[in-house]
Amino acid sequence: MASAEHGKKLRILLIPFFATSHIGPHTDLAVRLAAASPDAVEPTIAVTPANVAVVRAALERHGSSAVSSAVKIATYLFPDVDGLPPGLENLTAAGGDAWRIDESLTRPMQEALIRELSPDAIVTDIHFFWNSIVAAELGVSCVTFNVVGPFSMLAMRHLGGTIDGDEVIIPGFPEPEIRIPRTELPEFMNHPQTQDQYIPCWTAPCFGLVFNTFFDMEQQYCEMYARYGYAKRAYFVGPVSLPLPPAGATAGASSCISWLGSMPRCSVVYVCFGTYASISDDQLRELALGLEASGKPFLWVLRADGWAPPAGWEERVGKRGILVRGWAPQTEILSHSSIGAFLTHCGSSSLLEAAAAGVPMLTWPLVFDQFIEERLVTDVLKIGERVWSGPRSTRYEEQVMVPAEAVARAVARFLEPGGAGEAARVRAQELAVKAHAAVVEGGSSHSDLRRLVNDLIEAKEAAADHGGALDYSTSS
Repeated sequence: MASAEHGKKLRILLIPFFATSHIGPHTDLAVRLAAASPDAVEPTIAVTPANVAVVRAALERHGSSAVSSAVKIATYLFPDVDGLPPGLENLTAAGGDAWRIDESLTRPMQEALIRELSPDAIVTDIHFFWNSIVAAELGVSCVTFNVVGPFSMLAMRHLGGTIDGDEVIIPGFPEPEIRIPRTELPEFMNHPQTQDQYIPCWTAPCFGLVFNTFFDMEQQYCEMYARYGYAKRAYFVGPVSLPLPPAGATAGASSCISWLGSMPRCSVVYVCFGTYASISDDQLRELALGLEASGKPFLWVLRADGWAPPAGWEERVGKRGILVRGWAPQTEILSHSSIGAFLTHCGSSSLLEAAAAGVPMLTWPLVFDQFIEERLVTDVLKIGERVWSGPRSTRYEEQVMVPAEAVARAVARFLEPGGAGEAARVRAQELAVKAHAAVVEGGSSHSDLRRLVNDLIEAKEAAADHGGALDYSTSS
């Protein structure tokens, strides 16, 4: 095993995209790196000042261990963006103004921070492809961390430049055949001029790719990265959120967790649409009425300032449902024995957390790659079903209203004894066993994490022996 030269720790700088759904997994990865090689690794998370609180909250979920306290935080300035007030530096908080944020504006600040800190290695978000360029100039390794899994990344890559007709079949994929209507593809894929903005993220030279997934979840697609030469090195280290934080670690979680404790096993549908995409007030009303009409217990985490449920709704629902506004401890909720299904927007981290908890899913994708991720759940792993089978679109202005009746029908049918949800739960629980096995000593993700650390240490030593030169060549 490689070791840090002369006992000096390998200083790794992690630079996540400025969205909570990216900052959280990067922070989890930093903790995992410190835990895998505590004597060899010194991780630092680099964010803008307003996002420091997001990092600290993620660290707190790991408790007050020596490992989590070993993760340092560095900051760089967020650029001035027309139309955004000072201090608004997170896509989650920006809401409808998120489109104003051009990530490339942060490039000079990030490059300056890298040169100032002079780390031994960089872990960069896929959005910040330029960090691999400055890393090569400095003679240090740069790996790209993907919170989106291999299935979706390969689907978008294989479809690049081949969009034609109302429905596409992803070329070069193993069985099952994956079909996607054109309206459900990320918007940039339907416009060659915007594809040019994303292609550099996929083809930028880097030391390797790191994915927040585990081999048994996306085996065929993990293997494709080596087979097609898309990455010089690939590491599958997830779920980085495991092991789960201690139960009751946060005081604010007590009310919903206590309520879950009063409900029967596998009886509750957990509803959460992540931290970014917005849902119209009218759609929220239909969702509320659908959950009420389903007759099933529900825990609904809602992030919609100013929205209120229909008059009398809370009284009619009573103790059968609970509405939580703002943040909730998702990993703790999903791991609770009373959760029977997860109604989800199909964000990559949410899907992985549900799979790790053995919870089947009702899918309701909203934007970007979520419609592709849905196929991994419904078509490949078969651990979930769609809420709505009607027309759908990734474009907010083209989204069709899902009626309350459809929500009620999907929830009731999925949770009924002996139904599709029960069969999906069996498969999800089998996958959860594999997820937990992957992250313990000797598991595939733990081994890849140690391999990543060792490879970075060896690259550092090799660069020192050769005057700072690194081999960044890779096929694309």
